[in-house]
Amino acid sequence: MAANMPKRVKWRKCQKGRIRGNACRGNSVSFGEYGLQTVDPGRITSRHIEAGRVAATHFLHREGRVYVRLFPHKPISSKPLETRMGKGKGETAIWAALVKPGTVMFEIGGVAEEVAKEALLRIAHKMPVRTRFIARRHAV
Repeated sequence: MAANMPKRVKWRKCQKGRIRGNACRGNSVSFGEYGLQTVDPGRITSRHIEAGRVAATHFLHREGRVYVRLFPHKPISSKPLETRMGKGKGETAIWAALVKPGTVMFEIGGVAEEVAKEALLRIAHKMPVRTRFIARRHAV
């Protein structure tokens, strides 16, 4: 199966940029009951996202539902090994999602809290950033 990536993009390559500040959007549990929230800024590649999704669905045995709140929009280019300087920018190697602290990456609904905690812990082991478990805040 091909890696998760956009169907089409306006520009093939983009600049690196910096991840600054905290997430002001996508920072609360919206679809499920429990979520996995980032504590650090970072890049989550399409492989990380897929590994986390597979780990959670495998653990849940078709119980509940896993919601992936990330999509890798940003192309990350790299030059081949042992290539001399110059000759332009490298080709796109991976697709990544940039996450700010507070971004909810995965959500789980339809299972007990202990089961959700264990499933999200399995996802957290696959991620390159520190994360924490959060529950949905219900309106009173």
